[in-house]
Amino acid sequence: MTPALFGYVADLVYREAGMVLRPGKEYLVESRLKPVAKLTGHDSVGSLANALRTGTAALRTQVVEALTINETSWFRDREPFAALTDTILPDVLAQSTRPVRVWSAACSSGQEPYSIAITLEKALPPGRGYQIMGSDLSEEMLRRSRAGRFNQLEVNRGLPATDLVTYFQRAGAEWEVVPRIRQNLSFQRVNLCATLPPMPKFDVVFLRNVLIYFEPETKRAVLDRVRQVLNPGGWLLLGAAESTVGIDSVFERVPVGRTAIYRAPARDRQMVKEVTQC
Repeated sequence: MTPALFGYVADLVYREAGMVLRPGKEYLVESRLKPVAKLTGHDSVGSLANALRTGTAALRTQVVEALTINETSWFRDREPFAALTDTILPDVLAQSTRPVRVWSAACSSGQEPYSIAITLEKALPPGRGYQIMGSDLSEEMLRRSRAGRFNQLEVNRGLPATDLVTYFQRAGAEWEVVPRIRQNLSFQRVNLCATLPPMPKFDVVFLRNVLIYFEPETKRAVLDRVRQVLNPGGWLLLGAAESTVGIDSVFERVPVGRTAIYRAPARDRQMVKEVTQC
């Protein structure tokens, strides 16, 4: 791939998904796009990149989805889930009696939203419902999330054996999340770098290990959008290497154990100006 073609692909991914691909990431582009090139009948990644200039929107979507990061595991980092149980849920439960609503943004193949569901199953009082929405840019990741099926290698990445036998059932060579859990989850495609589709207000948003791939102005725009779908006083959880400090002064940073979580202001956030473009 020539520097010019890499620059074109990097610009496309930035415009479509807000993700920054700097020089030196050519190897990542090559490895991620080889399967796409083969699938679409191109003999090389360079040929595929050239075709993007005059290709269809569907081809551009395939390329962007292939280059977005889909690293995930069960109960990743643990501390955020402890914060959800020990700090966030007591606060949310004290505010209302309606179902607890959680958004798992950039949910990849579904381990995070299902980890949240298992956590809520254990922590919520009897009769208290919950609703979880998972979203991702990739239709393939959403398909896998909706199926709720994971192979043995995937369940071995952080899922306790007791949770496996309690909340999963055998489905051939895979493990499938039991229906009573899956009925509380929904999934839809959401581009965090565009105007958000209609969605309910959430008590908690998991936006973990997403902002690290964005430029500061993109981070600011994404946080603005997220804040507008949080209930007053709602909670935001970021990745271990992420923070709103220096990016967004509206969220309150709340230290909890070895991590920190962020709280939206209790006032009506309708006054916050909607940001429609990254």
